Amino acid sequence: MNSPVCGLRLVSILAGLGSLAHLARLFLKFQILIGSHPVPAWASGVGFVVLGLVSFWFWKLSVLAKPAESPKPAAV
Repeated sequence: MNSPVCGLRLVSILAGLGSLAHLARLFLKFQILIGSHPVPAWASGVGFVVLGLVSFWFWKLSVLAKPAESPKPAAV
């Protein structure tokens, strides 16, 4: 596996984990405060959808990425 494919898959997995964290917040009803202001639950809904799509997109790119071809020796 080449480096770009590994990088795309790593980012895909991290985005997927972030998406699942937003989903967990929605179901477990965690309250998040920024300063003294509560973050509404709909923000996690948006985060779940956006990060889920990003995760899917990067995974699809990693599958479609062609491995770099090694240079062929010159014919003598």
